[in-house]
Amino acid sequence: MSSYFGKSCFFISFNLENLLINQFAMKRQIPILLFLFTAIFSGCTKQIHFAGNPVFPGWYADPEGKIYGKEYWIFPTFSAPYKEQVFMDAFSSKDLTNWKKHERIIDTSAIKWAEMAMWAPSVIERNGKYFLLFGANDIQSDTQHGGIGVAVAEKPEGPYSDYLGKPLIDKFHNGAQPIDQFVFEDADGQLYLIYGGWRHCNIVKLKDDLSGIEPMKDGTLFREITPKGYVEGPFMFIRNNKYYFMWSEGGWTGPNYSVAYAISDSPFGPWERIGKILQQDPDIATGAGHHSVMQLPGKDQYYIVYHRRPLNQKDRNARETCIDKMEFDENGFIKPVILTKNGVPAQKIRKKAD
Repeated sequence: MSSYFGKSCFFISFNLENLLINQFAMKRQIPILLFLFTAIFSGCTKQIHFAGNPVFPGWYADPEGKIYGKEYWIFPTFSAPYKEQVFMDAFSSKDLTNWKKHERIIDTSAIKWAEMAMWAPSVIERNGKYFLLFGANDIQSDTQHGGIGVAVAEKPEGPYSDYLGKPLIDKFHNGAQPIDQFVFEDADGQLYLIYGGWRHCNIVKLKDDLSGIEPMKDGTLFREITPKGYVEGPFMFIRNNKYYFMWSEGGWTGPNYSVAYAISDSPFGPWERIGKILQQDPDIATGAGHHSVMQLPGKDQYYIVYHRRPLNQKDRNARETCIDKMEFDENGFIKPVILTKNGVPAQKIRKKAD
């Protein structure tokens, strides 16, 4: 899905064409006129290519945006009734506007313990492999089987296979439902898993090979970092040596789904809620939430990747993936995101990530 914006120079080109015809007999002037015509016309028709929102067709939610090499990737949830959520697709692009679909990068045939409700993929490259963490089965208690799993592949597009043969986390700790997992790599390379539904959020330290979790310095395995207003969908990134913790608020089926954030000097907080930065626009879409953030390598330029519900849709699963700019003020606070129909302009990755 795309849109184009550009200047129209029909009047100029039309008159130049007439001039060329009138001057046909003047052979020595024709090369000059042809040059002028080409230069002016090509300059005036320069177009800016926008992705358009949604960035690709279909109902997809909970998108995680990543950059691998010179490609953008989006890993979303297939938005459908729980029993139909038995696979995941991925999408890649070299310019943010033309997206290639990679079908069924993982499904329940590869994850024998997963039966349904495969949610919120989070992908990390580690030791030459790609690890995809996901939630499955939407467990409601410790007596049910499911939780957060880990899959592995040789390429971002998979195919992914079960890495552990069982869930990484399959119980409720500190009240957090084991869903909505996000893998965060700290500045020192340490990996953490930040996750949780039911208005509770935990952070755990991952082993370097993602084969399990390990105690933190104080011996804690599951540390709660729930900020005020938190519901689900955690995400974290570092900017100017500050930790930005973001999450979704409200109910995902309703119009008031939204994203808020906090800033701290540590991935463990303390987290003091600052405010909302993404929410519905009655003229554009409702239910804007469960997001991720992409930073262009080497630049202070950020995009927010999120899902929202079209105004003409009431079905709770009618969610589509969108991208818009995310900007900061002079004090480092995130400016409210403006929902757009155009999305973001084409942007190739000029340098690889560090």
